[in-house]
Amino acid sequence: MTAPNFSRTVLGVPRIGPRRELKRAIEGYWKGAVDRAGLEATAAALRREEWARLVGAGLDSVPTNTFSYYDQILDTAAMLGALPPRVAEIADPVDRYFAAARGTATVTPLEMTKWFDTNYHYLVPEISAATSFALHPEKVLGDLDEALAQGVPARPVVVGPLTFLALSKAVDGAGDPLARVDELLPLYRELLGRLANRGAQWVQLDEPVLVTEAGLGLAEEVARVYGDLSAAANRPSILVATYFGSPGPSLEALGSTRIEAVAVDLVTDPAAVDAVAAAPALQDKLLLAGVVDGRNVWRTDLEKALATLGTLSGSAAALAVSTSCSLLHVPYAVSAETAPEPTGAEGVRAWLAFAEEKVAEVVVLSRAFTEGRPAVSAEFGRSAAVRAAREGDPRLHDDAVRDRLRDIRATGSGRAAAGERAVVQRERLGLPPLPTTTIGSYPQTGAIRVARADLRAGRIDEAEYVRRMRAEIADVVKLQEDLGIDVLVHGEPERNDMVQYFAERLGGFLATDNGWVQSYGTRCVRPPILFGDVRRAEPMTVSWITYAQNLTDRPVKGMLTGPVTILAWSFVRDDQPLADSADQVALAIRDETVDLEEAGVRIIQVDEPALRELLPLLAADRPAYLDWATASFRLSTSGVDDDTQIHTHLCYSEFGDVIGAIADLDADVTSIEAARSRMEILGDLNRAGFANQVGPGVYDIHSPRVPTQDEVEASLRAALGAVPADRLWVNPDCGLKTRGTEETVAALRNMVAAAEAVRASL
Repeated sequence: MTAPNFSRTVLGVPRIGPRRELKRAIEGYWKGAVDRAGLEATAAALRREEWARLVGAGLDSVPTNTFSYYDQILDTAAMLGALPPRVAEIADPVDRYFAAARGTATVTPLEMTKWFDTNYHYLVPEISAATSFALHPEKVLGDLDEALAQGVPARPVVVGPLTFLALSKAVDGAGDPLARVDELLPLYRELLGRLANRGAQWVQLDEPVLVTEAGLGLAEEVARVYGDLSAAANRPSILVATYFGSPGPSLEALGSTRIEAVAVDLVTDPAAVDAVAAAPALQDKLLLAGVVDGRNVWRTDLEKALATLGTLSGSAAALAVSTSCSLLHVPYAVSAETAPEPTGAEGVRAWLAFAEEKVAEVVVLSRAFTEGRPAVSAEFGRSAAVRAAREGDPRLHDDAVRDRLRDIRATGSGRAAAGERAVVQRERLGLPPLPTTTIGSYPQTGAIRVARADLRAGRIDEAEYVRRMRAEIADVVKLQEDLGIDVLVHGEPERNDMVQYFAERLGGFLATDNGWVQSYGTRCVRPPILFGDVRRAEPMTVSWITYAQNLTDRPVKGMLTGPVTILAWSFVRDDQPLADSADQVALAIRDETVDLEEAGVRIIQVDEPALRELLPLLAADRPAYLDWATASFRLSTSGVDDDTQIHTHLCYSEFGDVIGAIADLDADVTSIEAARSRMEILGDLNRAGFANQVGPGVYDIHSPRVPTQDEVEASLRAALGAVPADRLWVNPDCGLKTRGTEETVAALRNMVAAAEAVRASL
């Protein structure tokens, strides 16, 4: 069972492909343009190329089973025979898998939510009393066979039983899924044995749940579960990986078992270094020291990281250098950024490290620790020079921005009470009961993508691009009028992404050309990089919104992204508190709302879908976060008059922990994901005293399935059981950017018809 120790590794890698090859193959498969063999060949080629890169970079242990067609939690559910019964009739295992992920015309998909406090989404397994677990290890074993045949020092990665169950959802009256962990232990023992028989020397079991509030109470269960697994007679050496925080009491619990290694994130919570150094139970373990940040993009301070390794020397039987978590959360390589840096962000790329560069940093630190710092003195010299250049850059401190913020905070200005605002807004807007609207974006058509590519390539000029986008806006406005929607949007054809669009127009941000990161499934984003103080030089949306408003007599919403979401979906500064950065972004958004209002726009939506996403994993840290997050939103929206209606939107998160904060945002109208969770959120809002207007999503836009009018009516009537008609709006769960035009029109037609039918019955 005892395998040779290793010295340098990462906990996981990006998997969508450096040029999003897997995304295109999967979407081609869904459309019937790529067959099964083509899909599998693309995935296999990406795996082989990534393993070769990691071995060539100098890693002596390489994670496998990190590639996925959609999501690692869904992979685990499939491995454990825990896909929902409603997909059981689909004979083909790959099609069954995709049906669970995204639904079909007749099957609803699994619920989706955020992976801890990241912007990655996972599919929530459903565990009922009838769920019968059974092992299906073909994917794990197949990856291992491929890697070993390639000569790769493979370490299969599997989500651990505690994390899998903790992230699952009880359905049909079932009890806490964690209570069923004993049913999984025989399957995990069988998996360990089969991996050992196929030649695996190490296996990595991921247990990030141990760093959460819920994980604090699991130490006894950790000792029992991993005592059981580590006692298996036939198995590889076991590495338990924790990340996104400190494992707390679970560290000692893991140390008390016969597992061989523990991985600890030493970046997110610097106090974890002292906890690890003082943990006597690690004296016979291999410790994976996560000193290279797997979630952010700044170059590692090599001197500081080496000092941390020195502090931990002697705390464990052996020490390996690792990333703090999987590199799934960062782009592939800075070297892929070949275009000139934009004006105002010159030289910033030298400060960055993406996945490729982080692997190199792991190797440098491992060599410095094992061979001595002189062996890599050139690398340390370059690191110090870059760090000094960054710290001395004047773009990191803008006195004008900081002085304005101080003055606005000092005035304490705000809007009238919500009830007073509602009266004047109702009179000004004249909307019917149950007003219908959409969240913001409409399908990004092929023509839109062609126009954007043509502009980038210089085949058209800015004037022609604006002409094409205005044509798209006119089509979307007419479509909404024809459908009978009450409050329109301009469809956002000019926006590549709801965060990147603003980052490209704000000083202090750098946008990438190829810095793609997987958000969920085939959905990829290019998170901007916040490197300095934030400044808005000119209006960012006013011309587009006013153009749309001039096409119709119906109100058109101004569409903005809130400060918390802009930060959550960006790579942020690590040299100042996040609250300070949020207020700087809020100031820019505030200026935009004022300009929209002055241009005649009377409904402005400031989206904050990431409010829950940044919530700290430990309860003790949450009040401070929620205080500054809600204050930042109110700062961004408090510059307009009371008769201007402020909307916000939240989606795809577990909202229970932030219900009070949703009320504290004090938006006039809050639209919120509710379809997959079957309107459960409304009861939670009522219990929290939420009294403003709300638009619970009446259908799920992440599935290609078109809801029937009857289904939408049923959702609305369920919502009316919790919210009076004068406070209820009708809208989809989220924006429609990723949907096709035909299905969007059909779904919205049914939504409007349902609203009209229910409205008539009031």
